[in-house]
Formats: sequence, structure tokens, C-alpha cells
Amino acid sequence: MSDWQASQRYPDPCIVSVDAAFDKYRLPLSKVERIAHGMRWAEGPVWLGDSRKLVWSDVPGNVMYQWDEETGATSAFRKPSNNGNGNTRDRQGRIITCEHLTRRVTRTEYDGRITVLANAFEGKRLNSPNDVVVKSDGSIWFTDPIFGITGFYEGEKDEPQLSPNVYRIDADGSISIVMEGINQPNGLAFSPDESILYVVESRSVPRKILAFDVAGGRTLQNRRVAVDAGPGTPDGFRCDIDGNLWCGWGMGQAGLDGVHIFNPAGKLIGRIDLPERCANLCFGGVHRNRLFMAASTSVYSLYVNTQGVPYC
Repeated sequence: MSDWQASQRYPDPCIVSVDAAFDKYRLPLSKVERIAHGMRWAEGPVWLGDSRKLVWSDVPGNVMYQWDEETGATSAFRKPSNNGNGNTRDRQGRIITCEHLTRRVTRTEYDGRITVLANAFEGKRLNSPNDVVVKSDGSIWFTDPIFGITGFYEGEKDEPQLSPNVYRIDADGSISIVMEGINQPNGLAFSPDESILYVVESRSVPRKILAFDVAGGRTLQNRRVAVDAGPGTPDGFRCDIDGNLWCGWGMGQAGLDGVHIFNPAGKLIGRIDLPERCANLCFGGVHRNRLFMAASTSVYSLYVNTQGVPYC
């Protein structure tokens, strides 16, 4: 993709309204930009508003990168990264990272030290924590599929000791399973009011985005299918302030690689077509209206006419 170029036209033809409801989220003078490339598999972007930087993971590259919005420069943020994958920030602004190699969830302290938040449950090692979000009460929710232990490309090959689950880490450090029985849980995100948790079931056929009601702020109930992906491959995603799901998407072909946007009812309303499969994304920029998309070997951005919810 070294020869990729942004569209020379406005409006950008890569931004597609599948439904008229998406029109209000498009900016006619905004286009898809590529801000970095050369990764093996870009994942887990997180915006650091206080320093105007984007941080993301190259999972098999075993490095986390940072991009400076002011200068446009890309540099290593952490190397090696223990095959870091998903990232987010907690309510104190510290980076929370899922690591495949060490099979743990960590927190980067203000001085750069690494604190281990979870690496086992009931004496058994986690599989390979994949994606993570932080709720307004400070609890940390993460998925734990087996992808990082199936070979030596994104971690170390090993046999799982636990089923793939969704976990919650409370402020006191206790770890609980909040949902079992999902066929390889992957990306996850809360609705803007945190009443719903969405989770990608990445090995169901077809793949699905599941929705759960968050009961008492701590447990999940009323499992249901929010989005049937059909031939597509949803991965990481985030919600905007209207409750729309902006989902990394792909299957190696035009029309399926990029970002798909669904309204809260699960209806596809828009697409951002990229030349590469998109694994994950986040909102950032001064007003949280710049979408950053980690897509295979590159990171792309697009200004949109909405905002991500604050925890993105």
C-alpha cells in the first residue's frame, strides 16, 4: 500500500451513505488520510488528548507506535510491546493495554512503569487478552480469546487453561467473569449511557456483534444479536454520542474492507471504504470528531460530523 493516495475529489468517494441517515455524519470537505504505514497488523488505537498523540499496536511487529498530531511524526512508543493488542485509557488518563505474549492486562503509570492488572483467573493463566474498555466507575472490561496462543506470530503457542470469556476488573483489583459462552469474544464497547455492552463474537458463522444489558453496572443479561455481519468480519469498534457503532470491518475485498457504521437498531447506514481490512478504531482530536482507523499495515484518519463518547 506504499503507493496509496487520498482521493483528489470532494466529497471523498470512499465515504458511502448506505442510508440517508448517515448523511448528517459526513463532512463534504473531509477525506480519508493515511497518517502512517509499514506495520504488519495495526490494532488498538487510543487517543491521548493531553499530548495530542495517537498510540496503537503492531501486534506481530511487537511494538507500539505513537503519532504526533502537531508534527505528523511517527515513532516507537514501546518496543518490545509483549505483542500488545487493544488499548484504552482509564479515568485517570493512564493507558490500559492487552498483551498477548505475557497473557495479561497492564496499566502504564505516569512515570512509564508497568502495573499488571490481570494475568490469571482462579489460578489459571488468561489466554491472550484482546480488547479493553473502561467504564465510568473505573472498572475495566476485557475480552480473552485464544488468538495469541494459537501460534508464534502474535505470542507464544500454548494450550488454553480457560475458556474464552469477558472479564471485569474492579477498583479493588478483583477479577470476575461477566460473560461466558461467546465463541472467541473480540472487540467490545459500551453504549453512550453504558446501559448496553456490545461484544464481537468473532468465530460464529456468520460473525455477530452481540448486545447485553448491563444490570446494576456490573453484570450482563439479555444476550441478543445486534448485528449479523453476513460475509463481513467485524473486529474492534466504538460508539459515537448518538449511539451509532463505528466498526472495523473487512474480508479482503472492496466494499467489505474499512469501517461499517450501524445505527443503534443495528441497521447499516454508512461505510468508509479503505484499501485494507480495518481491525480497530477510535475517536480523537481536539473535539473527538477525528476517526482514527488501524487497518492492517496502515493507520488512516477521517474528520466526521459527530463525536466519540468521552472514554474513546
